[in-house]
Amino acid sequence: MHGSTTSVTAEAAPEATPRGRRGPYASTPARRAEIVRAALASFAEHGYERASLRDIAARAGLTHAALLKHFASKDELLLAALAQRDDDDEEMARRIMQSKVAAERVLSSVLADEFAHPDHQRNWLAITVAATNPEHPAHEFFIDRRERMRVHFSSGQLTTAHDSEALSADDKVTMLMAMIDGLRIQALLDPTRETLPLLETFMRLITTDEDRHGTLEAPSRAD
Repeated sequence: MHGSTTSVTAEAAPEATPRGRRGPYASTPARRAEIVRAALASFAEHGYERASLRDIAARAGLTHAALLKHFASKDELLLAALAQRDDDDEEMARRIMQSKVAAERVLSSVLADEFAHPDHQRNWLAITVAATNPEHPAHEFFIDRRERMRVHFSSGQLTTAHDSEALSADDKVTMLMAMIDGLRIQALLDPTRETLPLLETFMRLITTDEDRHGTLEAPSRAD
């Protein structure tokens, strides 16, 4: 009996071990993407402080221990989720511009889904405000993103690239980003008020003839 059991085990081991090795490594990129999507949903629903790794793991169909093999902490997951959110917005912007939407409506179209979900918007806005603290794990991410957006808006890729008589291109970028942040707050204070059309009006006001005839490329979220 012992000889039979040993023989079966010995024969099974060479087949099981390689399969065990290949599986985790082959699935890691896809698995990480699933976890990041789960984190996005959890942060949107609960906010960063109240979202838990166990909730994120459950959304991704993993145990808490298994999640930690992919991401060491909630801070690391937050940065991955913010980066994914930017990527999603850029992809949405590309699709919007391919549909020939007017230039001044691109940003409002990208933001429309966010503005339609006040609870999610409030949680993401809270993360943005909290990240103004230099000690916050996402502080450097937002600083770097703000600079990327400033370069992006000022480089001819969006309709704020040229100086006007009253405002420099950099002035317009600063005002545009401040307006988006302000509209988020106003929309949350009074959900019955349509705020995004004001963004379209503002875009028309700060655009010069040179801007309107320039090249428009995909923006990312101007948080």
